[in-house]
Amino acid sequence: MRTEYEILSGAYDRAGDASGDIKRRLKQLGIDNNTLRRVAVTSYEMEMNIIIHSQGGVMGLMVDQDWITLYSKDTGPGIPDVQLAMREGFSTAGQDARDMGFGAGMGLPNMKRNADTFEITSLMGEGTQISITFKVI
Repeated sequence: MRTEYEILSGAYDRAGDASGDIKRRLKQLGIDNNTLRRVAVTSYEMEMNIIIHSQGGVMGLMVDQDWITLYSKDTGPGIPDVQLAMREGFSTAGQDARDMGFGAGMGLPNMKRNADTFEITSLMGEGTQISITFKVI
């Protein structure tokens, strides 16, 4: 199974739509509750990062017999210091996101903590790509 979702920059009113659909699809496939929880947390964080920090992008899900893969690719601005962005509590979220209760600086750390593998690449002015896998139990 493979599906992609367009995520719009600043679309707070649609926050959770893609990650909610991912959770429903995996539940229908009978994915165990622990893996389902890990994927749900990670996909929500991924979706929010695109909404808050980018100019829009895509988030995707691929499922095969052994692995679940989440991936995202967004458009600009990129992350100047990925190591710094991986630190819990570090955030570059704007005031609009903070006023709505987002932007606590836990997105990337939560993604990595819940994943079996986590890869991130970011180019200034171009955007960020993330690939995350979960072993199907």
